[in-house]
Amino acid sequence: MKKLFYISFFVLLSFSQGVAQNIDSLKFALKNAKDDTTRCIVLNMLAETASDKEWPLFNEQLKVLAEKNSKTNTPLKTFYLKHLSAALHNISVSYDIKGDLPKALEYLHKSLQLQKKIKDKEGIALSLSNIGYIYKRQNNIPKALDYYIKSLRLSEELNNKYRISITLNNIGFFYNNQGDIPKALEYYHKSLKLSEDLKDKSGIAYSLNNIGDIYNNQDNLPKALEYLHKSLHLQEELEDKVGIALSLNNIGVIYRNQGNIPKALEYLQKSLMLRKEIKDKSGVANSLNNIGGIYKNHGDPSVISSKEASLRSGQTKALEYFHKSLQLNEEIKDKAGIAASLCYIADAMLKKGMVVGALNYATRSLQTAKELGYPWDINYAASNLKDIYKKQNKYKEALEMYELEIQMSDSMNNETTKKASIQKQFQYEYEKKAAADSVVFAKENEIKEVEIARQKAEIKVKQNQQLALYGGLVLVLVFAGFMYNRFKVTQKQKTVIEQQKATVEKAHVLLEEKNSEIVASIRYAKRIQDALITSHKYIERNIVRLKTTNKN
Repeated sequence: MKKLFYISFFVLLSFSQGVAQNIDSLKFALKNAKDDTTRCIVLNMLAETASDKEWPLFNEQLKVLAEKNSKTNTPLKTFYLKHLSAALHNISVSYDIKGDLPKALEYLHKSLQLQKKIKDKEGIALSLSNIGYIYKRQNNIPKALDYYIKSLRLSEELNNKYRISITLNNIGFFYNNQGDIPKALEYYHKSLKLSEDLKDKSGIAYSLNNIGDIYNNQDNLPKALEYLHKSLHLQEELEDKVGIALSLNNIGVIYRNQGNIPKALEYLQKSLMLRKEIKDKSGVANSLNNIGGIYKNHGDPSVISSKEASLRSGQTKALEYFHKSLQLNEEIKDKAGIAASLCYIADAMLKKGMVVGALNYATRSLQTAKELGYPWDINYAASNLKDIYKKQNKYKEALEMYELEIQMSDSMNNETTKKASIQKQFQYEYEKKAAADSVVFAKENEIKEVEIARQKAEIKVKQNQQLALYGGLVLVLVFAGFMYNRFKVTQKQKTVIEQQKATVEKAHVLLEEKNSEIVASIRYAKRIQDALITSHKYIERNIVRLKTTNKN
């Protein structure tokens, strides 16, 4: 089944349960479809529900069919353009999965152009968000933020709370990576509150995970673990493998920071296996870096002969993991991942005494980190270069790197930032508790319950409509088959009637010919008769003549 990094685009028909069981029914419906509109509907559903192997084939058929019909002057032109934009959107997904971000971006822009043409605001908001996501993957932060904010504004205009929540989380991510913790927390908590109002477990889980990450970066490890375990529990309920892998990875990092190495390796290896299973190249690269970091700093637990031997083996294993991670990050063009891998390789090489090689990787890491503007990566690269320059007795350069390291560290961990984090958490907890104890909350809760009941009723109606529509589709196909059969019978009857008509017409012509012959014969006989019999006028003239003669 297709894995979307996007919110679901648009669904003409959807099924909440038993989608996999309906694949055969959909294939049957596609085979028996009598018109292109029905084919587009069924192909769109198959592209959304079929296996990883099959869905691209159905999506290509959808693209070809919708593109062909969208070029005609049919009244359904908008219908076909909408399906074409969906097909292009799905193609961008396949390119993202392959790690070809430029191609993914190209197809998203094509989809966006069509959505603007048909004024599909929901589709436009989604495409803007997904274009922002690709720019984020490319580490083009200004463009990514620009598209996310555009998507947020349009989602607010449409009152699409679900997409608002997701976009708030995405914007919070950028502020977090730029070291603006108060802003990051503001967006994360807005997203969390909105997800809780919507009872959106997936949105809640990701917000909890992001907030946990902030507490980890501020060394509040117990609070970080609390949030991350809550997130993991929700993602396991939802069977969200991407989310589970993310939480497992982050929990492993917390245990590493606590010094619990066996627990850390357990969680990180689980995350790595799951990410390989779902073919998440970016996630795999991240897990490889984290596991490599444990071997680099804590040695190889399998080597028990001596601590020195364990550390040597650990550095060798760490470099293997880091180089694999770098290769994947370069393959998917993930600048942030490249910067991290370069820095980890430099650190491991320095520990093995490979100073020249370490300088090369650390310099590349700092250059990439500066391009990104991420304080965390700049801090780490500067720290590495400081140690390398000290080894080379280049104290002036070492001092410059030390000053840069302190500058980045201050921007990330100053007291104001920590206080803002704690204050924001207290504010959130207090507002939640105060609301729960108030009459206003009770009234709001009552309204929410009514709203939820209404939404459930609407969902039930929509489900019934969907089932009815699907049943109607089958009935249409059956009726079409019946009509086709009647058409064939009618065609046969028409042929017989036409043959009979031809026979009658032929007989009529023959009869007309016979009549003509008879009439001609009668006329001919009359002419002969008239020729043989003395005319009446002639007799009258002779009678008059005789009378005159007698008188004389």
